[in-house]
Amino acid sequence: MDPRSRPYRSVLYIPGSRPRALEKARGLAVDAIIFDLEDAVTAGEKASARDTLAEALSAGGYGARLKIVRINGLDTAWGRADAEAAANMGCDAVLLPKVSSPEDLDALAAITGDLALWAMMETPRGMLNAAAIAAHPRLQGMVMGTNDLAKEMQTRFRPDRLPLMSGLGLCVLAARAEGKVIVDGVYNAFKDEDGLLAECTQGREMGFDGKTLIHPAQIDIANAAFAPSPEEIDLAGRQIAAFEAAEAEGQGVAVVDGKIVENLHVATAREILAKADAIAQLTG
Repeated sequence: MDPRSRPYRSVLYIPGSRPRALEKARGLAVDAIIFDLEDAVTAGEKASARDTLAEALSAGGYGARLKIVRINGLDTAWGRADAEAAANMGCDAVLLPKVSSPEDLDALAAITGDLALWAMMETPRGMLNAAAIAAHPRLQGMVMGTNDLAKEMQTRFRPDRLPLMSGLGLCVLAARAEGKVIVDGVYNAFKDEDGLLAECTQGREMGFDGKTLIHPAQIDIANAAFAPSPEEIDLAGRQIAAFEAAEAEGQGVAVVDGKIVENLHVATAREILAKADAIAQLTG
């Protein structure tokens, strides 16, 4: 499946050092997996985690899920070795933490070759350089690191995420301007289903493609929130049919449910149906 057209509703972090978690991930209904060598792995396990993850990816079994490896920063003692290992792991992409400029991606690309690049957007400078980062020719997707961003901005937690809105919005705009994937940050309270749903709904309304998750219990909520609803699919089909009928009669607009339907609405309707089809294809 083309990385640009596939769904990214649920993107689950899995520690690269935990064989049991790596095995369980093969059966989870997620659209993508971030195999983590960074925050989820202790300093003493960094080297062995590379071998554990390489073995799991070599064994396969992850189906159509996009396989992304998050390495440690290239300014750390482990980053370069992580990047070199990821380049030979059979993953689909490598994710670099704390990307603050396009030059950070240049440095990674020099190590990983043709492997697709993803960027963690989690620093104030990264927010200010979001447009330039999104325009990097090797970049495929962006991941919001809202925990780190909040820490560096010295904000207080708010359920509405108001202190983070400027950064989130800049990154969505940058990704959309360059046709790149962008997924929202994690929701830390994995047992709080109502809070997760509210944040997923907010992210979907802002334009994110999906949400990063820290626990399998969050998958179903994210998958539902970022998928077209039955009502949206029904309306999209009726808008396309009405517009095509109007065109056949030489008219440039149609009316559905008392609302005008123009070219731009039809384009959105086709995107909704394409996304629903892509989800059906991914989930079998």
